Amino acid sequence: MIRDKNILIKNIYYMLSYAYQALQFKGYKSIQTESFDNVQDLFAAILAKGVQHQIKQGVAKEYIEMSEALSTLRGKIDISATIKCNLQRNNKLVCCYDELSENNQMNQILKTTANYLIFSDQVKKENKAALKRAMLFFSNVDTIDPKSIRWGALKYHRNNQTYRLLMNICYLVLSGLILTTDKGEQKLATFLDDQAMSALYEKFVLEFFKKHYPMLNARAMQISWDVDDDVIKHLPVMKTDITLSYKGKTLIIDAKYYSHSMQTRRGFDSLTIHSNNLYQIFTYVKNHDKRKTGNVAGMLLYAKTDEAITPDVQYQMSGNTISVKTLDLNCPFQIIKEQLERIAESLIESDGIAVG
Repeated sequence: MIRDKNILIKNIYYMLSYAYQALQFKGYKSIQTESFDNVQDLFAAILAKGVQHQIKQGVAKEYIEMSEALSTLRGKIDISATIKCNLQRNNKLVCCYDELSENNQMNQILKTTANYLIFSDQVKKENKAALKRAMLFFSNVDTIDPKSIRWGALKYHRNNQTYRLLMNICYLVLSGLILTTDKGEQKLATFLDDQAMSALYEKFVLEFFKKHYPMLNARAMQISWDVDDDVIKHLPVMKTDITLSYKGKTLIIDAKYYSHSMQTRRGFDSLTIHSNNLYQIFTYVKNHDKRKTGNVAGMLLYAKTDEAITPDVQYQMSGNTISVKTLDLNCPFQIIKEQLERIAESLIESDGIAVG
């Protein structure tokens, strides 16, 4: 079984399937039966099939502002540029106009990512060939510097919603770029970037509960501060990763993906839970349980590492339950499902509800 750090490669596909439901489209089904040696090859296969499907639907086009010296008027005249142009005796108008083009940012990101994967020695020949065939339809699209991409600024609308999964795959690939020390060339990292993987881990857990336990109303929610005088100016926003609610009971989950799930104090040999994580979940729980009912619980859910000791403990703190658990991603996916099912059932088992 092939692993990326402490995650089976195939489990990354399953996590993506929950996080981005487009992967459940029948065109991706064959990927479930394939074997992958590393994440780059997995992403190349997903991207190749995704782009091919997008080509059939139609490559997204957007109006791009163009500036060009023309013999006839088109759009608006750029006066200053026209004067400079005519100083060179070109006798042309510099016109600014909008043109519907496939050379937009999302397509540029797709082509840039595909090119990196095509030249990666981690990607199998058949997946490289599939990407090359797909890129024939992007001959008029430019590549861009991955560092210039403002991922949070990408805007989705009715005409490009199908790009959401593709952009997230590109983000996972390009966020893992590293610089070589010899030639200064960019290449793909062997492992996923921890920050990108953390976002995927959080979204996967949330979407798992949404799909399999709709009665728990799984969501990310904002918690208001339990202040005495209504003054909240300058207080930070408290937004949960996952909140599960059922018949007056609430479980707040903070999903954590770290290289180390425990910390060691300088000068001490003992391992402890990350203090900031524990303070945060305790704050969430106490502010949400304004009436002090004890029906609000909190959980730190760490992705299991290869450390010898991983946290699995439950505390009673000022009338509320705070637990620290680990989710082992380095095992068959059915076992991962069972781990998450136990968490959900712990919230509803007292009512004797059978969950499928």
